[in-house]
Amino acid sequence: MEKVKILIIGGGPAGFTSAIYASRASLSPVLYEGMEPGGQLTTTTVVENYPGFTEGVDANQLMNSMRAQAERLGADIRRGSVSKVDFSSRPFRIVIDNGDKIEAEAVIIATGAAAKYLGLPSERKYRGMGVSACATCDGFFYRKKDVAVVGGGDTACEEAAYLAGLCRKVYMIVRRDVLRASKAMQQKVLSLPNVEILWNCNTQEVLGDEYGVTGARLVRKDGTVFDIDIDGFFLAIGHHPNSDLFKEWIATDVQGYIITEGKSTKTNVEGVFAAGDVQDPSYRQAINAAAAGCRAALDAEKYLLGL
Repeated sequence: MEKVKILIIGGGPAGFTSAIYASRASLSPVLYEGMEPGGQLTTTTVVENYPGFTEGVDANQLMNSMRAQAERLGADIRRGSVSKVDFSSRPFRIVIDNGDKIEAEAVIIATGAAAKYLGLPSERKYRGMGVSACATCDGFFYRKKDVAVVGGGDTACEEAAYLAGLCRKVYMIVRRDVLRASKAMQQKVLSLPNVEILWNCNTQEVLGDEYGVTGARLVRKDGTVFDIDIDGFFLAIGHHPNSDLFKEWIATDVQGYIITEGKSTKTNVEGVFAAGDVQDPSYRQAINAAAAGCRAALDAEKYLLGL
């Protein structure tokens, strides 16, 4: 059985940053990238809001650079996913999907969260070509254009309000006749002149061409089918944190986000830390995940040193 000082689970901004800091601390980190190397960020195209890139940066290029930096500093980055963990005692026991077994003195969970999609083939076809699950990430590309936001909760209202400051027109596609958002958020979107709420509507299909999204086909509760012309289609129906593998051992909130102690990245299991979207239901930004990855590595280093 392989023995390591620190195992990092997840290959997004949080995981790679953890690996960079752990490598510089001479902890010889081993990182497994998981099913989606690079994390959610790779589902978008150009990242405009990551500091240090005046003209923006290609999302895959950014993640490849983080990966290469971690490797150059000494991190052992591996393809594959963790299939089982046992955090009942230290060293922690981890099983990889290829059957390999590892014992780790400390673990950083950086498995991220997955945006919920409607499950339409056309939605998948135009992902990154007008279909997005992050208005803060991609809204800039739709300045003075028409877009739609799917959802009726606080997140959808926040996304719609943000896009309303950039776009010419924002449709909210709401499957019920009421918003589930808080009263304050409801009042905010209802007061915006360029937001139109399409009540009792579901998306039947995302429309587009070789260049990307051109519209959406909707169906009302009464069976009426109609199209809207849009350039961007934003999903705001929630995220699912990738924490199921750890729930036997690690405390989570009702949504499944890992609970960490105060401002630290410590979980309820001493020696196990969590960073990034798997423990962050609020911000879900690459820069915030990277910062959490830094903190997780520093927390793990102090733990291993007995500080």
